[in-house]
Amino acid sequence: MSLKHKTITPKREELPEKWYVIDGAGQKVGRLASFIAESLRGKHLPNFAPHMNPNIHIIVTNTAHLIFSGNKMGTKPYYRHTGYPGGLRTIIADKLQEKKPGEILVHSVKGMLPHNRLGRALMKNLRIVPGDEHAHAAQKPEALPFVSK
Repeated sequence: MSLKHKTITPKREELPEKWYVIDGAGQKVGRLASFIAESLRGKHLPNFAPHMNPNIHIIVTNTAHLIFSGNKMGTKPYYRHTGYPGGLRTIIADKLQEKKPGEILVHSVKGMLPHNRLGRALMKNLRIVPGDEHAHAAQKPEALPFVSK
């Protein structure tokens, strides 16, 4: 007698839309990004399916106050390319944080998600807010506690 185990795949209707808010003030970028990436994927859910978007939206506030460990804030380079020959542009983390608060977190989370259609869809569920106030109060987001170790 063999036991047959079926893989249970949740239906789209069984995945309710959930909204969470995280306070990023004083948090380390890498640890916060890995927590956000795992939450966006829905890996904490009992009905996790690696090929599905679990409809989890995360709002990160106070991203202007994120920190790095060590002296990475003054030395870590971020690259982008204009698309033209010789168009590689480099910016240091503290200048990028000053120019576009939260862009460092977006870059970090994006690198931790799948590099396909699912990853692009999951990135649309992430909202970055440099200050305290966000425009999604109507969705009644729950506070998602994150404690850096």
